[in-house]
Amino acid sequence: MRRLAIPLALTLALSALTGPAQAADKVARTTECQGDWLPGTPTAEDVMQGEISLVGLPAYKFGKNVDWNASPYKNRSWEFVFHSLRWMGTLVVEYENTGEKRYLDRATDIAKDWAADNEYGARGTPAYVWTDHPTSLRTQPLLCLSRHVNESWLKQSLATHAKLLSNPKLYKKGHNHGIDQDIALMGIGCRYGRKDWSSLAVKRLTGTVKLDVDSQGALMEQAPRYAVYVYGRLQVAMTNMKACDLKVPSEIDRRAEAMKDFIAHSTMPNGYMVPIGDGSADTEPKMETGKPKQKVRNYRAGYVYGRTAWEKPESAYYSIRYGPGMKFHGHEDHLGVTYYAQGRDILVDGGFHSYEKSAYRYWTMSPEAHNVPIVAGAKFRPRTGSKIVKTSYGDDRQAFRLTDKAYGVSRTRSVLVNHGEDVMAVLDTASGGKKVSNIWRFAPSLKVVSESGGKVVLGDGKFKVTLLQFSSCDKVGGQKVQRGGKLGWVSPTYLSKQATNVVVSPAAKSLLTVIVPGTDSPKVSCSGGKVTVDGVSFSAGIV
Repeated sequence: MRRLAIPLALTLALSALTGPAQAADKVARTTECQGDWLPGTPTAEDVMQGEISLVGLPAYKFGKNVDWNASPYKNRSWEFVFHSLRWMGTLVVEYENTGEKRYLDRATDIAKDWAADNEYGARGTPAYVWTDHPTSLRTQPLLCLSRHVNESWLKQSLATHAKLLSNPKLYKKGHNHGIDQDIALMGIGCRYGRKDWSSLAVKRLTGTVKLDVDSQGALMEQAPRYAVYVYGRLQVAMTNMKACDLKVPSEIDRRAEAMKDFIAHSTMPNGYMVPIGDGSADTEPKMETGKPKQKVRNYRAGYVYGRTAWEKPESAYYSIRYGPGMKFHGHEDHLGVTYYAQGRDILVDGGFHSYEKSAYRYWTMSPEAHNVPIVAGAKFRPRTGSKIVKTSYGDDRQAFRLTDKAYGVSRTRSVLVNHGEDVMAVLDTASGGKKVSNIWRFAPSLKVVSESGGKVVLGDGKFKVTLLQFSSCDKVGGQKVQRGGKLGWVSPTYLSKQATNVVVSPAAKSLLTVIVPGTDSPKVSCSGGKVTVDGVSFSAGIV
């Protein structure tokens, strides 16, 4: 790999540093160090003791001399965070907070050692060290350090970072990584008076935000939990612009504000975000979003969210996926649904396990890990988009019809959700006389109570939920229930894998699935094109 040539003028441009480190009792707190960019772990004392815990994995002892090729868990996320050096930055912050120079000395030693052992393009430097995200995230702790350390190696390293961050070939436009690249480049530009860098960062950021956040405030990366991250990063970007006397583009401000509604709608009544795409079920927004006006929202980015009421944990809640084909942090979950009712998860997605290149990771992204219809005997076509073709809104009931050609023929799903008397009904069909089957993944706490004659009952203590299936009003039996095995898994949190019950239907020309929470004996009838569930009636054709 060829080394990056840093022009002399570029290096000299970074020489406008503040004076030498201040005395311990007069250490100033700087904006570069006093942000919210630091991770929760490790603490400064952990780092001083030579021990770091990253991405929730066990602590790693790195000792006095850091092995920068270390990968104790063979985990890509761990490696990226290790080389982000944010854990080093905790020491500089502690120095500012306490005035104890030992923290600054150790931070300087770590950063200097990193720079010497990971020179861009040098033999032995892992390629991922200088990819877009570690490079951008590493800039913050190095800038923080630069407020107290005036040494040529640090200026040279920041010059290299700026050169890469401004390279259009390495820029991740329309992605949260691009936002981090812009924040980093802006930080270096503002720190050293390089208006060309800061202006480029603002210009690029405006374009990236328009691609990554649509006019409705929906994140286009296909994992709602990333909306919280992007919203937070945009707040940092706008704050930094103001501090650098740069004008905040109105488009960034508007779209960031609109994201609050999207985050609110993406949050279930239990306070956790619906785990769609690369999203864990333990993600809490922990931000003030306000209460949206609507209880139901259809986002063109590919999400339908609905609930019975706001601010009530027992409210029913559902999500439906459609829209552009899979990209970024999305999964092959189109036409898939999740369902929450009576204060608990009913239907869940396969979840997010990790970013590791493993067979299980790729399975969690597949259609089989989601509550979707499958066309029998047809080959799945990845990254196929889908659309909503019909909707019906009411205060107590909503219905939607979606379609795509992910299996080469039109597959259509109609979804109805009734509130008050909680019922979800789903009708699946395919064109060309093809048969469809479907998959229903229930929350891990729900165990099978009984299954016969097209009726499956699952329960958790006194709580029961019933699944029934029909084809042209005839009961459909022969469902297969798996717990574990090939399909019966869910990953509610990072690197977790739990067995759960999955109900797989037989194939039929049409499949009407009825989910009734809170009972093991609903009164259900289907005749004359009308279905009645405990007194709630609707068309067998749904919508």
